[in-house]
Amino acid sequence: MVTAPSPSSIAPSARPAQFWLMKSEPDECSIDDALAAPGATVPWTGVRNYQARNFMRDAMQVGDGVLFYHSSCPEPGIAGLARVASGTRADPTQFDPTSPYHDPKSPADNPRWLLLDVQAVRKTRLISLAELRAHPALADMRVLQKGSRLSITPVEASEWDYITGVLMQGD
Repeated sequence: MVTAPSPSSIAPSARPAQFWLMKSEPDECSIDDALAAPGATVPWTGVRNYQARNFMRDAMQVGDGVLFYHSSCPEPGIAGLARVASGTRADPTQFDPTSPYHDPKSPADNPRWLLLDVQAVRKTRLISLAELRAHPALADMRVLQKGSRLSITPVEASEWDYITGVLMQGD
């Protein structure tokens, strides 16, 4: 069993100032893939929603805590913890005609889509969507709201503390 994370396990020297839930399809990049990557760091490519892009560009900062969420799979849910490991830069997949994320309308001199690097910290037991819904303390969490499909959503500090301190206790 893995012990529950302390805030210092996410961001050296300080508790992250902000928290995020970032969705990834496990057949594209799972928490295991992220942990196996060099330095456990992966570029978060393929974001094609303006609001999610704006979160990355305007609000996310190196050291922020991330709930690594598996989506579009048989059992979606939080599969690990990570942290934001870089600032934003142009997502090269928008310029690659062979990529499913190609955007022929994005100019090279003013890219429309960005990415940042995410560093996996550790895998956790899967905390399913159903389990998240079962906890009244998480009722306002954005991922649980009807119609919520954003790949990146803010997580309140109280939600982060509940998930990492209560639901992940004993992982």
